[in-house]
Order: sequence, then C-alpha cells, then structure tokens
Amino acid sequence: MAASLDDLQEPSWQDYANCLGVDPDLFFPERGASTREAKEVCRGCIVREDCLEYALRNGEKFGIWGGMSERERRRIRRQRALARAAAREVPARTA
Repeated sequence: MAASLDDLQEPSWQDYANCLGVDPDLFFPERGASTREAKEVCRGCIVREDCLEYALRNGEKFGIWGGMSERERRRIRRQRALARAAAREVPARTA
C-alpha cells in the first residue's frame, strides 16, 4: 500500500496546539467581547510561541494568536520595527 501525502508530511506546530478541535469562533470574538476564554486555552500551550510568530510573520490582524490580541501583536510589531531601525542607525553613527 502506497503512503499518502499526509503520511509523509512532518507534523507542524499546529498539530500540537491546545486549540486543536476548539471552536474557532472563540478566538475571533466580536469587537469589545472578552478574550479571556481564548487566552486561557493558549495559556500553557507548548506551541504558543510558534503560533504568535506565525501571526506576526503573516500579518494576522484579527483574532487571538499565541495568547495575544490584535492590539498586543501590533505593539510587538511596532517594538520590533523600532529595534530594527535602531540597529540600522548604530553602524552609521560609528562610521
């Protein structure tokens, strides 16, 4: 019997996520609704960092990813952009 493509693929971080099988609507609450339940699912998840990095790399603008809201991820993106800009300035000043 030949192996299927699914059998040949390595498991991804998503296969280990606490949210696997949880209603996705929980992670996309209505504006102003509580994010507490979704963040509770993320708490202690072994792939939480992978999930957060996925959302940051892919510009996910909605929902809870890696235990963080859109606003929290926006803050991280802004901090990283400022750090990259500062790192680019350092060599220019020493020249």
